[in-house]
Amino acid sequence: MNKEPFVLLLEHHLKALKLPTFLRDYASVGAVCGQERADYPTYLLRLAERELIDRERRATERGIKEAQFPVLKTIETFDFSAQPSMNEPLVRELLRGEYLQKRENVLLVGNPGTGKTHLASALC
Repeated sequence: MNKEPFVLLLEHHLKALKLPTFLRDYASVGAVCGQERADYPTYLLRLAERELIDRERRATERGIKEAQFPVLKTIETFDFSAQPSMNEPLVRELLRGEYLQKRENVLLVGNPGTGKTHLASALC
């Protein structure tokens, strides 16, 4: 299948600009927007949203890989009922990550086996 010269040029520019999601999805999003009779700003907004979501996902995956956690732990697998002294609302508030923007420290203190490492991994 031969592509039109402008399509080849568009794909070249998207690669050069490092917009892999735009490159992958521009035709399918364009088809959907065409069916919905969406305007050009809506089309571009949808593509930009997809690109941003993919970049955030890849950045998170890179960060987790670079952290070299021995085992990936999540808050969903933490048993708060096994540690009734753990302040669950505070832990869930920390998951929002506001302490990162404020550049605040978080200290997890307790006896061995209380879930400090699990919570630290989940927060990361």
